[in-house]
Amino acid sequence: MSLDDKVTPLRPKRPCPECGKPSARETYPFCSTRCKDIDLNRWLKGAYVISARDDEEEPDTDGPK
Repeated sequence: MSLDDKVTPLRPKRPCPECGKPSARETYPFCSTRCKDIDLNRWLKGAYVISARDDEEEPDTDGPK
């Protein structure tokens, strides 16, 4: 019986969100530093955006007049 058989993982195993390979403990939830850096680059470029609906009114930020 190995040490890994006795240890319960704190996080569930899941595939890397970038490439689908099994995630690594050091770079969780990614499989490698490369996939982690790809995701960070997308965040920094603004590729992950939740767009607003056109029919929504913007809140009044000026306060009472």
